[in-house]
Amino acid sequence: MSIGIRRPHQAVDLDDVVRAFEPPPEYFESGWFADPEEIERRQLVRLRQRALAAERVPFFARRWSEVGFDPRSITSLEDLWRAPSYDVDDIRRSIEAHPPWGDYQAVLPHQALAEPMRVFMSGGTTGKSRPTFYTQWDREVGALLTARALYAQGIRPGDVVLNAWAYGTHNGAFIFDEALHRWLNCVVVTTGTGNVTSSERQVELAVEYGATAILTTGDYLLRLADVAAEMGYGPADLKIRALPNIGDRGRLESTFDAECFDSYGFHEVQWVSVECPAHDGLHIFEDAFIVQIVDPETGERLPDGELGSICITELYKSGSPQFRYDIKDLSYLYPRERCACGSWLRRMAPFAGRGDNMVKLRGVNVWPEAVGDIALSVPGVAPDWFVRAVRREDRDELVLSVVGEAPPADWPQLQGAVESKLRDRLGVRVAVEVVAPGSLDALTGAGTAAKLKRFRDER
Repeated sequence: MSIGIRRPHQAVDLDDVVRAFEPPPEYFESGWFADPEEIERRQLVRLRQRALAAERVPFFARRWSEVGFDPRSITSLEDLWRAPSYDVDDIRRSIEAHPPWGDYQAVLPHQALAEPMRVFMSGGTTGKSRPTFYTQWDREVGALLTARALYAQGIRPGDVVLNAWAYGTHNGAFIFDEALHRWLNCVVVTTGTGNVTSSERQVELAVEYGATAILTTGDYLLRLADVAAEMGYGPADLKIRALPNIGDRGRLESTFDAECFDSYGFHEVQWVSVECPAHDGLHIFEDAFIVQIVDPETGERLPDGELGSICITELYKSGSPQFRYDIKDLSYLYPRERCACGSWLRRMAPFAGRGDNMVKLRGVNVWPEAVGDIALSVPGVAPDWFVRAVRREDRDELVLSVVGEAPPADWPQLQGAVESKLRDRLGVRVAVEVVAPGSLDALTGAGTAAKLKRFRDER
């Protein structure tokens, strides 16, 4: 007989979850329109609670003691700036010093009988994976926040949705499934990637069951549209009307005749923000997050409107705290002002690349994403690219690979046009090579990766 097991349904009261975090569609009728005073009042209460909880975690207690930060001294949201930030290198050092889980977790496996939990991994491509524990509370709230984003992007309760993301050690595919099933009452067809369920079968399932969305990368969704056409299906046969996909907005909207809404989230905190019909920045779910923007190199505060690294504090988790986590994703903040949609929620710009991918070329700071954006503005360049940092003749160089839409005979001219545009805009030379469609898939992870890779440091 099992004794002392607190099962998931006993660990979390869903009524408590709903009281603290409104689910969709109710959220978009109330919390979405909260006034600034209410937003910031709730944030301050939760920030103080989170700080006291994080202080019990050795990782934070040690770092805060080193700089003299006392969580009990928080009396305003501005006081958050006094807490030290940390980044992925600090997490790696924590794991090395306290293997295998690190000392940044608030729960550990020996507590699983009383505190149901899951663990997911981020990273591992160039080093050890970084584990993040999620309690049952974290899973429920995280799924609810994801459901908010999916609802804003056009998915509705009761829809049939194909989940074609890759299931693995990462959090992404699982939290989509939980959001759809537990908070939107959608009928989820879990297909996995094209390596698990063939593209032809994915199309058949979408058509047969009238799927209104297929959750996958934008590139793979466009591939499915091509496969559908090859199978004899027309646009009317695919009932897609929601596009929660990372990819080329213009091509997705024109292919499926549906509106695309950008959003932002990442492994350790789940879903953070989503675009509204005004398409003027991403509204942050401020009952769950405080987003700050800092200089990618110094960590210093940056003013609204200036591109920098996202430094995030979550206000809801109990498993693995994130308290001023400098994620190194680039964005900027809008001033708090009322959006055309009526919301006062703070807005952030869409993901604009990685701060730790910056390469200094002849004294000029260059981000690979900026290189890609400039290249895509040249006629004849398809929306696919990859940048490599290399060391040649004792200096750093960038090599940009772009996909040519023109015949190969025209590629030398296209190469020259892209190199000229980059030199004019950046003030430094970037070497360019033109390649055939599909040539970069192995580098970018097109069709399989949650976020396409666009950069590799080969120095």
